[in-house]
Amino acid sequence: MTRNQINSVETLRKGLERTKKAQKAYSTFTQEQVDKIFKSAALAANHARIPLAKLSISETQRGILEDKVIKNHYAAEYTYNAYKDTKTVGVIEEDKAMGVKKIVEPIGVIAAVTPVTNPTSTTIFKILLALKTRNGIVLASHPSAKGVVIETAKIMLDAAIKAGAPENIIEWIDEPTLELTTTVMAESDLVLATGGPGMVRAAHSSGTPAIGVGSGNTPVVVDSTADIKMTVSSILVSKTFDNGMICASEQAVVVAEDIYDDIKKEFEYRGAFILNKEETKKVGDFIVQNGRLNAAIVGQSAFKIAEMAGIKVPEETKVLIGEVEKTDTSESFSYEKLSPVLALYKAKNFDDALQKAYELIHNNGLGHTAAIYIDTIKGAENLKKFENKMPASRLLVNSPAAHGGIGDLYNFALKPSLTLGCGSWGRNSVSENVGVKHLLNTKTVAERRENMLWFRVPSKIYFKRGCTNAALDELRNVIPKKRVFIVTDNYLLSSGSLAPVTDKLNSIDITYTVFSGVKPDPTLDSVREIAAQMEEFKPDCIIAFGGGSPIDAAKIAWLLYEHPDCDFFDLAMRFMDIRKRVETFPALGEKAYFVAIPTTAGTGAEVTPFAVITDGQTGVKYPIADYQITPHMAIIDANFMDHMPKGLTAATGIDVMTHAVESYVSTVANNYTQSLSLQAVKLVFQNLERAYKNGANDPQARENMADASAIAGMAFGNGFLGICHSTAHKIGATFNIPHGVANGLMLEEAIRFNMTERPVKMSAFPQYTHPTAKERYAEIADFMGFGGKTADEKVENFIKEWRKLKKAIEIPDSIKDFGVSEADFMAKLDYIAENAFDDQCTSANPRYPLIKELREIYLTAYYGRK
Repeated sequence: MTRNQINSVETLRKGLERTKKAQKAYSTFTQEQVDKIFKSAALAANHARIPLAKLSISETQRGILEDKVIKNHYAAEYTYNAYKDTKTVGVIEEDKAMGVKKIVEPIGVIAAVTPVTNPTSTTIFKILLALKTRNGIVLASHPSAKGVVIETAKIMLDAAIKAGAPENIIEWIDEPTLELTTTVMAESDLVLATGGPGMVRAAHSSGTPAIGVGSGNTPVVVDSTADIKMTVSSILVSKTFDNGMICASEQAVVVAEDIYDDIKKEFEYRGAFILNKEETKKVGDFIVQNGRLNAAIVGQSAFKIAEMAGIKVPEETKVLIGEVEKTDTSESFSYEKLSPVLALYKAKNFDDALQKAYELIHNNGLGHTAAIYIDTIKGAENLKKFENKMPASRLLVNSPAAHGGIGDLYNFALKPSLTLGCGSWGRNSVSENVGVKHLLNTKTVAERRENMLWFRVPSKIYFKRGCTNAALDELRNVIPKKRVFIVTDNYLLSSGSLAPVTDKLNSIDITYTVFSGVKPDPTLDSVREIAAQMEEFKPDCIIAFGGGSPIDAAKIAWLLYEHPDCDFFDLAMRFMDIRKRVETFPALGEKAYFVAIPTTAGTGAEVTPFAVITDGQTGVKYPIADYQITPHMAIIDANFMDHMPKGLTAATGIDVMTHAVESYVSTVANNYTQSLSLQAVKLVFQNLERAYKNGANDPQARENMADASAIAGMAFGNGFLGICHSTAHKIGATFNIPHGVANGLMLEEAIRFNMTERPVKMSAFPQYTHPTAKERYAEIADFMGFGGKTADEKVENFIKEWRKLKKAIEIPDSIKDFGVSEADFMAKLDYIAENAFDDQCTSANPRYPLIKELREIYLTAYYGRK
C-alpha cells in the first residue's frame, strides 16, 4: 500500500478523508469480518513485541527493554482476550419481554493521541479498540516517539488489510506538531487522548467529544495490619516496572507510625535506597524544576537519576526513597515522578495516613488511582474509611499499582486498559478503564409495552345481612386478637348502631375501647389524637365503624400508630405512578389487624387503598393512596345502613355511581375492574332511587347499594378515577359541598369533556392507545339498555338517564343551585381550577386537562346546562 505522508494541515485533511471513506466501508462489515481483522492485528502486534520494544528504547531513550516487551505483549494479548467475544456489531442486547434492545454503531474516526512513556503499548491498545468497534483511527504521537508509533501502526495496518480491512482504516501523522495534533482532534469524531493535564485540556477544548486521561499521583496507604513483605515487594515490582512510567504506579507511600521502621528496613533489604536529608534535598531540587517535573528523569533508572542529581548510590539500586513531611507542591517528592523515585511519609495513625494520602492526590493526580495495603478482615473499618475518602477512580487493595491499575492482572474483573479514566475529579469524561464500549454509539430500541397492572383488595370480604357475627368470630378463632380499638363517630355510638359490634366482642371475651370523636372531613390533628390513644391502649386489632370519615381517620391513625416517625406530608405527596412514588409507604399490620365496617353505601373505603384527610391549619384535603392502607377485612352488612338519612343516601349513592363510571373509562381501567364498574352502575340505576325513597322499607335496595359501594370501591381502587373527582374535591373543600353531591354536580361535565375523539391532550399511559372514552361511555349505555344507534346517541341517552336519577333523589342541577354565590365562586375559580389540575385523580383521566379547560368545566357546572 502506498500513501502520502501527513506533514501539514492540508495533507492531514486529505488523510482524514481517506480514513473517513475507509471507515464508512468498514462500518458495513459483519461481526465475523471484524473479529477476523481484530485477531489478525493483535497477532501481528504480539509477534512484533520485541522489535517494537527495542525501537522504543532506541528512540525515546527511556524505560527497560524487557518491561516494554511485556507491555506490548499485554496490550496485544490481554486486549484481544478481553474483547474477542464482545459483540460490537448490530444488536448486542435484547429483552423481548420488555421490548428493549440495544444496537451499537461505530463513532467514526478516532483521533488517538499517544504519549512518549508508553508509545507502542498504547498504540497497540488504541488500534485494537478502534478495529474491534469498526472505527477508523488517526494517530498523533509525541514527537520523541513518532518513529516507533508509525512502525507499530504500519505492522497492524498491514495485518488488518490482509484480513480484509479497508486500506487507510489506520492513519498517522508522520511529522507531529502541536498544530497538526490540534487539527486532528478538532476534525475527528472522537478524541482518545493519553497524556498529561495539558493534553487533556487540549482534548476537551477541541470541540470534539473527548475521552481524555491525565496524570496520576498514586498514594499508597500502609495500614498497621498490612503484610510488610508483600507490601514492599509489591510496591517495588510496580515502581521499577519500565522505570515507573505507567501512570498508575506508586508515587508516595504513607505508613502508620507503629510499622514505619519495619517498612523502611524492608525497603532497604529489598534494594531501595533511603536518601538522607541532604540527598533528599538534592534529588528533590533536581526532579522538579520551576514547579514542573524535570523531563530528563522520566523513565530513567534510579542509579542514573541519582547520578544526574549529584549523589552516589549502588548501581543495582531499584528505587530512590526520600523521607519527607510536606504534602503540598512545595515538596518535590509530592509530585507524579514517572520514574523509580518514591516519597515516604510517616503518619501518626491511620486517619493521619489517610489525610496525607488525600492531600497528595488532591494536589496532583485527582481521580486516577490510590492504593492500600491492609488485612481486609482485621482492618475492615479502615478499608471502608479509605474507600470513602479517596477521590480516585481505581482503589487498589494489596496490589502493585501499575499492574493493578491497568487491569486483568491482580483482579480479573477489572478490564485491561492502557487508557485510565480519572472521572470529573481529573477533568475526564470517564472514571473507569477505557474499553470498547467507550468507542461505540449505542441505540436503544424501546418498543411500546403495557405496564404490569394489579388487582388488590382486602384478603377477606364478608357480605350479606347479619354477616358481622360470623366475621368477628375470626378475631377469636382464626386470627386470634385480644385488644380491639374501635374508631367511630358520636352519632353512631349514641344511636346504638355500634351495639351489635361491641356485644359480639363482649361475647367472645375481647377487650376493646371506643374512640367516637371522628367528625366529617377528619383533620390531621384529630388523626394524631387517635394514634396517640392507640399507642396508649396498644391494640392488636383496629375496627373502623362508620362512613368514609371514620374509616379514613382510622386508616391514617393506624399508619401513625405503627410508624409514628413517618412524615405524613411526604406520604401525601402526589404521584404519577403508585409504584414509583418518591416516598414509599411502610408495611402495616405488624402491630394491628385492620377491619372496616361501613355504615353508608358510598365511599367504598372499606375495600380501597384510599383515605382523605384534611389539614386543619390550611383546609387542604389530602387524598392518600397506597395499598398498605387497604383493610385486611371488610364487613359489608346492610343492617347498619337501613336508617341512613335521605340526604346521605343520595350523596353516597351518587359517589358510588361516579366511582363506577370514572373507573370504567380511566387510563388504568382493565378487564378485571371494568366488569365490576358495569355491575356497580347497574346496581345504582336499579336501586338508588328506591333506597332514597323507601329507606328501611326496601331492605333489598339497601343491600344492593351496599354491595354496589364495595364493588365500585374494588373497581376504582385498582382502576382509579378521573377529573370528576378532581374537580369535586376542590368545590367540596372550598364551598362545603358534600363530596357525593359535588360529584353529582360535576359528572356530566366530566363525561362531555372526555368524550371528544380529538382532545387537546390525551393522557399518557401505555395501555391507553387512543381516545376511547366515548365508546366506553357508550358501552355503559349498552349494558344498561338505554338505546341509541351511534356512540353519541348512546352517551346522550346515558346522560338523560343520569339526569333523571339526579332529579329523583333531589341533587341540584348546578353549583349555583346548591347555593354558592356567583361572587364567591368567581373569586375562587382560578384557585380551584389550578388545584383540580394538581389533584391525584387527574392523572388517570382519559383526556388530560389544561387548567383553562378545567376553568371552563367549572363555569358550565356553576351555571348548569338547559
